[in-house]
Amino acid sequence: MAESMCRVLRDGTLEGEHAPALTIKDSVASPFAFHVFAHVFSQLSSFIFAGKSQSRGLVVVSFSRYPPFYFDLLKNKGIDVVSSEKRIQILDCYNDPLGWKDRLIETGNFTALSREASISSTANVFKDVKHMDKLYNSIIELGRGLVGGGKIRFSVAIDSVDEMLRHASMSSVAGLLSNLRSHDQVSSIFWLLHSDLHEAKVTAVLEYLSSMVASLEPLHQPANGLRVDLENFSLVEHNSKKGKFHVRFKRRNGRVRVMSEDVHIEQSGIKFTSLSSEGAINHGLVPKVQFSLQLSEKERIDRANVVLPFEHQGYGKPIQIYDGRRSLADSKHERSVAATEKVQTNEDSGRGEIIYFRDSDDEMPDSDEDPDDDLDI
Repeated sequence: MAESMCRVLRDGTLEGEHAPALTIKDSVASPFAFHVFAHVFSQLSSFIFAGKSQSRGLVVVSFSRYPPFYFDLLKNKGIDVVSSEKRIQILDCYNDPLGWKDRLIETGNFTALSREASISSTANVFKDVKHMDKLYNSIIELGRGLVGGGKIRFSVAIDSVDEMLRHASMSSVAGLLSNLRSHDQVSSIFWLLHSDLHEAKVTAVLEYLSSMVASLEPLHQPANGLRVDLENFSLVEHNSKKGKFHVRFKRRNGRVRVMSEDVHIEQSGIKFTSLSSEGAINHGLVPKVQFSLQLSEKERIDRANVVLPFEHQGYGKPIQIYDGRRSLADSKHERSVAATEKVQTNEDSGRGEIIYFRDSDDEMPDSDEDPDDDLDI
């Protein structure tokens, strides 16, 4: 299921449609979102380097990690770091997001640069994260520097929307994400969110902007909420390495599909354990009720044997309904045959028949063609 999520980002968008967007969210109870983000980043990077992705480059907007971290991550995955610089550009919003260090250097109050600052001096450092318009332009410029102009596309990864929301309003951040999705050269975009740091309406807006939402939940809920005691300490320890992973896909036709997996955090990275197809697909869409929503085989047979009202049953003979195309002679012949069979049936069964007399001559006689001959009235 996690691979399906990565394939959607790999395949990109169609002409005239918005780029697929993925929100990866977690909470303090299951803080594994960055592990998922790193997995998606590695998978999409490998697709780009192999030429199997619609995008030909990747722009990483780094708010929570130094730029060298992502190149080290690719190196640990066996990807050539030297060639990766031609396909990946990192916009450094971590080292000096507000431009304070430059101001201190200009005033002479800050002369000794840290190792991290010297590393970022050669990177694409962005120093004005309060202005989303400038950030948008910087992302587009880096992407075009990777793939050029025309219809060649690139992908965008944002490792922390939380940091963006610290410096800008929700409407500004939502506008940035929406503009990136609708840009002609953006193939796909994904971002990370710690949902318990924000109000529910903020999370709802970001999920609305996404075509996929990946959420992480603890494998076991403590009995006393967040209280850690001897009774649920083992559960807390168990949740520190495992969790539940849910992905909601919004398809182009409007349908929603929810799939689930178990996640295991290991030293080598995150591992996904697939569930059975019955439990993985449409999980969470079926309401929790105290009765079965499925029919047994016996119930299906009983339902098929139900006699519907006003429906011809045939009684062992072929059903013939007047369709307005048979000749009058055939109709008279059929009526005479039906009358004979009716008399015989009445004699055999002992049942009578209803004879109707008109009350007056003003009442119109029934037509020879019964409009309700398809009903058992």
